[in-house]
Amino acid sequence: MCELYSKPDTLALRRKHIGPSCKVFFAADPIKIVRAQRQYMFDETGEQYLDCINNVAHDVVKAALKQMELLNTNSRFLHDNIVEYARRLAATLPEKLSVCYFTNSGSEANDLALRLARQFRGHQDVITLDHAYHGHLSSLIEISPYKFRKGKDVKKAFVHVAPTPDTYRGKYREDHADPASAYAEEVKEIIEEAHNSGRKIAAFIAESMQSCGGQIIPPAGYFQKVAEYVHRAGGVFIADEVQVGFGRVGKHFWSFQMHGEDFVPDIVTMGKPMGNGHPMACVVTTKEIAEAFSSSGMEYFNTYGGNPVSSAVGLAVLNIIENEDLQGNATRVGDYLTELLNKQKAKHTLIGDIRGIGLFIGIDLVKDRQKRTPATDEAQHVIYKMKEKRVLLSADGPHRNVLKIKPPMCFTEEDAKFMVDKLDEILTVLEEAIGVQSESMISEDAPCRAKLPNEAHSEQLGDGTLDPRENPSPKRNGLCTDKHSLLSKRLKT
Repeated sequence: MCELYSKPDTLALRRKHIGPSCKVFFAADPIKIVRAQRQYMFDETGEQYLDCINNVAHDVVKAALKQMELLNTNSRFLHDNIVEYARRLAATLPEKLSVCYFTNSGSEANDLALRLARQFRGHQDVITLDHAYHGHLSSLIEISPYKFRKGKDVKKAFVHVAPTPDTYRGKYREDHADPASAYAEEVKEIIEEAHNSGRKIAAFIAESMQSCGGQIIPPAGYFQKVAEYVHRAGGVFIADEVQVGFGRVGKHFWSFQMHGEDFVPDIVTMGKPMGNGHPMACVVTTKEIAEAFSSSGMEYFNTYGGNPVSSAVGLAVLNIIENEDLQGNATRVGDYLTELLNKQKAKHTLIGDIRGIGLFIGIDLVKDRQKRTPATDEAQHVIYKMKEKRVLLSADGPHRNVLKIKPPMCFTEEDAKFMVDKLDEILTVLEEAIGVQSESMISEDAPCRAKLPNEAHSEQLGDGTLDPRENPSPKRNGLCTDKHSLLSKRLKT
């Protein structure tokens, strides 16, 4: 592959011309990726990396090229591609979700979803989950605690933050008799308080599985109860599938479907894997909500949303998911990977929880299993050591201690075994270096898990503020001062 610049020159030019808030992966030692094929990425030296991060990929180059050679134009011209894609997309969803609005990014889609919700009843307020992230537009930063809690922005009066329905580290845990109802009751109370203040709820918005919040899967029944309360208040339920849709959970095409047939959102947003990295996204809603939006008198159009090339790419993605049985692969490989990781949990005391479904899995690293103290420094150490072993992972969650596994859907059992073997090597050395107790010296009685939607496993993370039950160690300048924070000085694995 011909490079325009050497890696140092590329990095220097990025620092000069790209906004400093646009961070690169592995900032301390970034990788220069020049090409990729399926689940593998290659740097400028030809070194191969196993990609466990990139949840946007399917192979659609030929479809895009073929349509580019014919036509790409404004989506307001009549063309078969956009209507055929809308028809195919709607066929994957419950019947009432049948009207599509195409955009170019997940952020655009979520912004439009808010407009639809507010126009529907004329209400303005939005309920969001703690640690949620829904996009980078101003309208979305306002409803994304993952972002606004880190900056100088103050929570707007029309935004109401509900606790993350996390049964591992949240307010109601796996030992609670009915965590789904308890978390939903929190939403009900928010609605009542808003009404008492003269405010009206336009929407409740949530990822079907929270990603940036730490790979959280809501307990079974939670969404149904929340939808009931929100509908009673005249609001709508928005399911954000931007990161978790298109078969990633395996047994269902959409993640919200794992919560049961009796739960159907009013609006669904999607993006990322929709176009194999090609910029495309969509809002799908009901005819009733679409007609209310149209009745405002304001025409909606998006110059490139659903253009002929984007629609061709979208169709190719749907074909590949079906023809290559990527949903089935997500189930098979995801189950195998979860099995391997649970064996690692039995071996390594740094692993507090394994949770996920299909090819959407989180590994919650802890310093103490009983206190569930987040192992933030250790997680950062692990992802850099995995990179050295040519496996790309990321860490997220409020404490940045959850290893996120969301690879391309063509990920294989061999890839899963390779990744877990490398993780085992790194955790073994790490635990020896920091002197953690062996598994045989601590209780092996894992707490019983709260009931999860169908095939899902456990859950995690609470709030940007540590739970007092976690009894965190003292900090100085935001860094832990106990022995675990000395990793960079002591570890040379």
